[in-house]
Amino acid sequence: MKVILAQPRGFCAGVVRAIEIVERALQRYGAPVYVHHEIVHNRHVVDDLRSKGAIFVDDLADVPEGAHAIFSAHGVGRSVEALAERRSLQVLDATCPLVTKVHNQGQRYAQEGRTVVLIGHAGHPEVVGTLDQIPGPVVLVQDVGEAETLDFPADAPLAYVSQTTLSVDDTRRIIDVLRRRFTNLSGPSTGDICYATQNRQSAVRELAGQVEVMLVVGSPNSSNSRRLQEIAEELGVPSYLLADGGELQQAWVADARIVGLTAGASAPEASVDDVLRALRQLAPVELVTMDGRRERAVFPLPVVLEAVS
Repeated sequence: MKVILAQPRGFCAGVVRAIEIVERALQRYGAPVYVHHEIVHNRHVVDDLRSKGAIFVDDLADVPEGAHAIFSAHGVGRSVEALAERRSLQVLDATCPLVTKVHNQGQRYAQEGRTVVLIGHAGHPEVVGTLDQIPGPVVLVQDVGEAETLDFPADAPLAYVSQTTLSVDDTRRIIDVLRRRFTNLSGPSTGDICYATQNRQSAVRELAGQVEVMLVVGSPNSSNSRRLQEIAEELGVPSYLLADGGELQQAWVADARIVGLTAGASAPEASVDDVLRALRQLAPVELVTMDGRRERAVFPLPVVLEAVS
């Protein structure tokens, strides 16, 4: 069996930064530190940090007053920020800078008097936070059908922003509908899909033309991981999402001579290695890595944690 590793795959700069913030906070302040929601959407990452003393909470009301609290990479809304301030929490913000960029764009459009169209998935933590960060009218659009039925005059002052982990193609189609329907529309030229999401999706598109099966390492609640699986499926390649090698089913790869292997932006390389070990238990593996974009982005840590190592 030949296994081709996607390039790039796995952790992006925002995820690396978020995890490092939790680890350095534990080193600097000691356990426990409290994290609002999962720091990133990956069970292995969360379990590892929990074993080191991180406590994950869905509501900051469950955090003792004055304790150290960390906002996850997905970001939070203004109401969460206000609650943290009322409870005198010592906050470390692990929001991905690219999510913060979306917040800033939405706020700017609202200040211009525009209704903001947020392209995203209802209930996703990033979307929940972004909706609460925009101080004005905002409407959530999840697909082309909803974009087609938006009830605004053609010349209404609108703007769009998007969740950072969506399918690039799906988001572009929604933006095309908005541009066709509304004449007074503002928004970023290519949407707000982050560089890491775009790079991983591009790699899967290229890899799909070379393999018979695609394995995507990531958690079911990871939006960017699910998009990778969906893209391969749309291109006609059977694709499976799995958290680690323990979830690999022999039937998925039983007749495959060439298997593609990638990982979502919140999936650690250790989980990729675990899937490779599981594959090697089924058949000899010839491992190659595709040519692809090398990512060099690094996001700075909060100043208070920079000296911790």
